[in-house]
Amino acid sequence: MTHELVTPEQMYRADALAVERGRPSLGLMERAGRAVAEEILRRYGARPVLVLCGPGNNGGDGFVAARFLKRWGWPVRLGLLGERGKLAGDAAAMAALWDGPVEAGVNVTGAGLIIDALFGAGLSRDFPQEMAAAINGAGCPVLAVDVPSGLDGRTGRPRGGCVTADVTVTFFRRKPGHVLLPGRLLCGEVVVADIGIPDSVLEEILPSYSINEEISVPALSPAGHKYSRGHAVVVSGPPLHTGASRLAAQAALRCGAGLVTIAGTPAALAVHAAQLSAVMLSDADLGTILSDRRKNAVCIGPATGLGVETRDMVETVLMSGAAAVLDADAISSFAGESERLFRLIGMNHERPVVMTPHEGEFSRLFKDLDDQSDSKCERAVKAARRSGAVVILKGADTVIAAPDGRARVNVNAPPSLATAGSGDVLAGIVTALLAQGMDAFTAASAAVWLHGDAASRHGARGLTAETLLASL
Repeated sequence: MTHELVTPEQMYRADALAVERGRPSLGLMERAGRAVAEEILRRYGARPVLVLCGPGNNGGDGFVAARFLKRWGWPVRLGLLGERGKLAGDAAAMAALWDGPVEAGVNVTGAGLIIDALFGAGLSRDFPQEMAAAINGAGCPVLAVDVPSGLDGRTGRPRGGCVTADVTVTFFRRKPGHVLLPGRLLCGEVVVADIGIPDSVLEEILPSYSINEEISVPALSPAGHKYSRGHAVVVSGPPLHTGASRLAAQAALRCGAGLVTIAGTPAALAVHAAQLSAVMLSDADLGTILSDRRKNAVCIGPATGLGVETRDMVETVLMSGAAAVLDADAISSFAGESERLFRLIGMNHERPVVMTPHEGEFSRLFKDLDDQSDSKCERAVKAARRSGAVVILKGADTVIAAPDGRARVNVNAPPSLATAGSGDVLAGIVTALLAQGMDAFTAASAAVWLHGDAASRHGARGLTAETLLASL
């Protein structure tokens, strides 16, 4: 599976570059439409097909698919939005090759399968609700060309109504809307077809978004020892709120940190001591603990509490020079004081910092980044640039963003991860990988993937944070 994600604007550029390099635009459209028809042959037996074509190039792809299916003996009807005589460019050329009747509008009566070639990823206006309802209520499979009509390929959100597809055939590379929610659910299975655009165009369009994939974690050296694998520190909450930091510490140990220490008050550590063996405990001042430079990665925030004390501890962590993971309360404690946090992060650009907010925590630091015209990728990248940290914006479509503009969208997380404590486990995984020397963006990306993989291997039901630890 190709991992790059291209925006609709980048896809237009890729098409243009392919033409500049000798691929005729009509040839690209011919291959696109044929790819749609061939995908139908692979999946379905012959049945009445309704091909719905829009006025642009998406509709041109539909005309090609209709022509091939008819040639192969399938019963095909074709419906067109707008007037055939007003089609322009390549779409008009492909419409001229269609020798069957053309119906006006959308009439789904009698359809055994619908090809939705109405509007593509670069949708610029709302799609009619009643048209989407008619297609979705037709009672037959729907295959969408590029994206389901009504879906914004940049943001993954519908504009007006939206078709719900069983299969989506797109071209060259996936778009952000194929993997961001709710677009991922509206697209069904996504198939990427090769239509002849050379991969070399990526060197010019330079996509900065990608699908998060498995990343190799640091190999264990036969000559290594526990100190060479890093020493992670997890800051504990008060006695009645120790579970979150304990989960993070256990995850850090399981994911390769050579040593893990929980820092906290004597009362809190007494609770930890009753449940931990390999994780060490320290009630020393946090600054004193981190003066030992072998302690090279710190996780702070899981149930540490909100307020001045947590803010001061975050400052101690960020001034220490150790890599830092700021989770939960370490983020929310800076609500209204985000610029203070960003200044602290910016004081040492060489020290890796990862923040792991869910949407609620994100809004406390970045209230102005709730603009729904931006995609989740765009919001996360803006936050990373402003803060100077790598940002893991959590959710069913978690986005990992770096200050340099890169973003990865995670797709392997099952719904079972929506359970108490799973975020604490993720924070611990990131901390372990930072302790082993991975850079912040790579560590964050690998941790999110490992987190989803562990949950997937447990099964669909009954996942808890404790069983997630056992699956790591």
